Amino acid sequence: MIRVLVVDDSALVRKVLSEQLASFEDIDVVGTAMDPYAARERIAELHPDVLTLDIEMPRMDGLSFLAKLMKYHPIPVVVVSSLAPENSETALRALRLGAVEVVPKPGSHFTVPDVGRRLVQAIRTAASATVMPTASVREAVARESVPALRDTLLTTHRIIGIGASTGGTRALERLLARIPPNAPGIAIVQHMPAGFTRSFADRLNDLFDLTVREAEDGDRLVPGLVLIAPGGRHLLVERNGAVWVARVRSGPPVNRHRPSVDVLFRSLARDARENALGIILTGMGGDGAAGLLEMHRAGAHTIAQDERTSVVWGMPKVAIDLGAADEVLPLDRIPDAIRAHLDPDGSGAPVALAGAGAGPFPPGDE
Repeated sequence: MIRVLVVDDSALVRKVLSEQLASFEDIDVVGTAMDPYAARERIAELHPDVLTLDIEMPRMDGLSFLAKLMKYHPIPVVVVSSLAPENSETALRALRLGAVEVVPKPGSHFTVPDVGRRLVQAIRTAASATVMPTASVREAVARESVPALRDTLLTTHRIIGIGASTGGTRALERLLARIPPNAPGIAIVQHMPAGFTRSFADRLNDLFDLTVREAEDGDRLVPGLVLIAPGGRHLLVERNGAVWVARVRSGPPVNRHRPSVDVLFRSLARDARENALGIILTGMGGDGAAGLLEMHRAGAHTIAQDERTSVVWGMPKVAIDLGAADEVLPLDRIPDAIRAHLDPDGSGAPVALAGAGAGPFPPGDE
């Protein structure tokens, strides 16, 4: 049974959410609170497994409370707000501060049953999540200067693919903070709805020496560039002469996701083979596991995030169980593994160009 505390300044919303959640046998609404101060007392009294949290509240806004909560008393939080779905900056800030999921309130775009179904799934995900005290990414970057790779020629034929879902926004910030500024081109699929990914890319671009932007069809993946798959579109990478080129496609959802990590990884298995490095990070479900296995079988080096540092150890675990991961590492050791694989002895030895193979979409998904 998942014990839930509902925090919202509206008595009506507290009642509606509590009634919706009460219809699910595995969820027990143990209490409600009208503001963060009341929530603090209720948390100490009731010890809930998951907190649902509004953003607009009196005395202290939800984001300020979330920041304090994640710093001093980490607990899985699902943000339920009328602001978040329409304001991607607000939603992204909530995720950066440590929220596991962001769900819209009932309103003109989402009915009460719609929100109830989305909320219960988010609560179930949050209940299985591992939350840890937050720290500032900017502080982490300031503490550590990231040296460039010793041979820039080596990076031009290499390509890095990264897939993430729940917990991935923070994991990617931590990972990219220690990536060399002249690293090979990086293609990332983070499960996000349309409208969120551009703001997410802009945020990352402001943080690091790497250039980060939302991918557009035909972008060249050059060293030092990171492309984020647009929400609602698949991202593939293909070889075009001497360069790597991003392809952004509509296509059907794969593993219920668009963008799908499997689609990206399968394209790298096809065109990059041993020149690719595949990394699967925290996330619910199994998207990316089969694609990482294809990369592994094609000669690529593959890494999965370990259980201890994953918010949700779903996608990496499935990949590991399939035998797709060459290495299983905590998040803070993945940047060193990337550097070691790209240039193990600093010699800058040449690498072979990649060939062709099977397409990135599984049968029936093209």
